Amino acid sequence: MINKEVKTQSRNYTIPLITITLLFFMWGFITCMNDILIPYLKQLFKLTFFESMLVQFCFFGAYFIGSLIYFLISISKGDPINKAGYKKGIMFGIFLAAFGCILFYPAATFSYYPLFLGALFILGLGFTVLQITANAYVSLLGSEESASSRLNMTQAFNAFGTTIAPVLGGHLIFEFFSAPDGSFSAVATRIPYLIFAGILLLVALLISRVKLPSFQTQEEEIVKGWGALEFSHLKFGVFAMFCYVGGEVAVGSFIISFLEQPQIMGFNEIISKNYLSLYWGGAMIGRFLGAISLNQSISQGKKAIYMLGAAAAVFMVIFSIVNLSFAQISFFIVFIVLNFIAFFIGKAAPARTLSIFAAINVLLLISAMVNHGELAMYSILGIGIFNSIMFSNIYTLAISGLGKYTSQGSSLVVMAILGGAIVPIFQGYLADQFGVQHSFIIPVFCYLVILIFGVYCTKYLGHVGNSEAQSGH
Repeated sequence: MINKEVKTQSRNYTIPLITITLLFFMWGFITCMNDILIPYLKQLFKLTFFESMLVQFCFFGAYFIGSLIYFLISISKGDPINKAGYKKGIMFGIFLAAFGCILFYPAATFSYYPLFLGALFILGLGFTVLQITANAYVSLLGSEESASSRLNMTQAFNAFGTTIAPVLGGHLIFEFFSAPDGSFSAVATRIPYLIFAGILLLVALLISRVKLPSFQTQEEEIVKGWGALEFSHLKFGVFAMFCYVGGEVAVGSFIISFLEQPQIMGFNEIISKNYLSLYWGGAMIGRFLGAISLNQSISQGKKAIYMLGAAAAVFMVIFSIVNLSFAQISFFIVFIVLNFIAFFIGKAAPARTLSIFAAINVLLLISAMVNHGELAMYSILGIGIFNSIMFSNIYTLAISGLGKYTSQGSSLVVMAILGGAIVPIFQGYLADQFGVQHSFIIPVFCYLVILIFGVYCTKYLGHVGNSEAQSGH
């Protein structure tokens, strides 16, 4: 698919990668703000769990609509990104996302829930374009064998944004911009989202000034039709991505409500947001470790040293961010050690590592469902660190060996982010009927699918980029 001359292999892609990483950070931050909006809007508009999950339904539903439009265009007229270029695609996505943030101002002014949902839908469309363009672009900034490692690194900074969002965003909405009497008011969301729009536009300005390498298909190589669907591992990967995003978003969306339960911890929103930050902070730790572990150019001895240093550094960053004591977050050290062990058992193989992490999350979810108090809380928070490498590994395994169908396959995988819209809705319904704790049975099934996908890829693909993947079997 890509007209990548031999001379481009020797290019230094550091500056483009840093620039795109900054973008990953910002959209991670804004995406995680949904977890703050859900309990906030639930109280403001007196919503049920099901109704409050429409936040995720509209936001992640936009991923499906946007990706479907992209896919239909690609099979009828050729890949739009190959024609316009990745830089233009990224810029368009940023402007669309910024517009979605700006729409929060009228939604908050009129205090009308459907307007909030509309703003979230536009914001989600912008991030859809970014997912299709930026993820594929990062995978092209180097060899295919190291694509998982690069995506894990950029996703680590995406997770850094999701770690900061609950603390900073929660402070802005629940405290700083809240009504003087402490009551809930939609106005508290106006200024924060205008700030987010401004930052996105500044990132767009920076990207416009940076020279990004152009990876475009020659005109005669542009393909139409449904060729990407001939690859069985892509179809399975699309379903696995649906389940991953659905499971991750559902768990994150319910953490504040879960910790509010009297049989769990009985925390209020102001305290719970710090623990929500730990959930996403775990993903950040795991992605930095994954970027090192899945880099096959580093020896095992050096990997252990680098991973230990990275884990300690990121743990201290999280400790400095959250408003919790060391004793309150020290339990995370156990999960970091378990994460180390899982990575070394995975032996830098993306598929094997994926299946191991999915199996651990199944066990953690079951523990959260059957236990009470701190054990249940620790179990649910520990899921974040084992979510860490899932997006990157599912994505790269799914599009492995697609050749000229890579962008088309990428749009299908991004379309599967629809899981973030559908799964929380089902969990919300179960929470209304049977309680929050029992509703986590839904993510259990999601991670079981990911476990099976990891085993499938271990058996049939072997590793990213091998001949079986390229043949589409």
